[in-house]
Amino acid sequence: MTYAPGETRCDDEITAKFDRSELVRGYPAIEAGPPTCSVTVRVGVKTDLGCIRENNEDKAEYYEPERPDLLAARGCVYIVADGMGGHAAGQIASEMAIKTFLASYYGSAETELEAALKAAAAEANAQVFGASTAVQARAGMGTTLTALTLVNGQAFVTQIGDSRAYLLREGSVQQVTEDHSWVGEQIRLGQMTEAQAECSPYRNIITRCIGNQPAVEADVYAAEVRRDDRWVLCSDGLTGHVQADEIRAIATGECPSEACRQLVQLACSRGGRDNVTVLIAHILGVERTAAPLEAPAEAADAAPAEAASRAAKTAPARKGLFGIR
Repeated sequence: MTYAPGETRCDDEITAKFDRSELVRGYPAIEAGPPTCSVTVRVGVKTDLGCIRENNEDKAEYYEPERPDLLAARGCVYIVADGMGGHAAGQIASEMAIKTFLASYYGSAETELEAALKAAAAEANAQVFGASTAVQARAGMGTTLTALTLVNGQAFVTQIGDSRAYLLREGSVQQVTEDHSWVGEQIRLGQMTEAQAECSPYRNIITRCIGNQPAVEADVYAAEVRRDDRWVLCSDGLTGHVQADEIRAIATGECPSEACRQLVQLACSRGGRDNVTVLIAHILGVERTAAPLEAPAEAADAAPAEAASRAAKTAPARKGLFGIR
């Protein structure tokens, strides 16, 4: 049998033709001024097989552009994904989701950032769902996705599934994301405690993921970036063994790379029943690089009220760290 250039086949799958020039070209230019805020970040990341699984279906990735237009319009993205499905399908799902999310987000012409994030998550879902229905061995594959985006002094977290994002600030730790899982829903309804959830036989049942349905809705959370914040993204292979206060103590006591190593090691020492992945982004500095334009003197009194009115009419509702805003 002969194949078209760039196309390969095996018994149960087909890889589509590709144009090599498409693989090496950069993201398209975006009309945007220079970044108004410069954030210095130190990153650590580690993923581990764990003590029971035979392959690692977790995936972590980050992208920090240098182009001013991308920094201003899209910022930097840090992602953790936890795949699921037999025959290595989970590994395919997590990698495909991250690649698609990044390509869609940075390649989008969407001017509203939250809309671009949700569209990127939707595109990742479409790609994974399409792959799961095209190949019988991949049926039912899916993945979680937790993505931190830092842009112009703001942090946005895009969430689907039960991987988590924690914010460590001023000595405290806060779970920013909600778990899209059966036990998570029971906890929020007051039907189950955290302790009961940890022992529940249904703790691995997730209610929302990428690739399981034709469409999925991502949660988007927002917060201001502050100096010395530490953002921890992790799969449930960590949170199934390590408590939030332990994450805080280790992540604030070590540099990101060493903290990731210690957290993974701790989870494995307690059984490591799943793959374990941790990504830590430590905000070393926040510097405003451009001041907002001042309103004309004659309109100074009216400007704040008018701006607030416009914002109330046009700003989309999104999940803030302390509820809908």
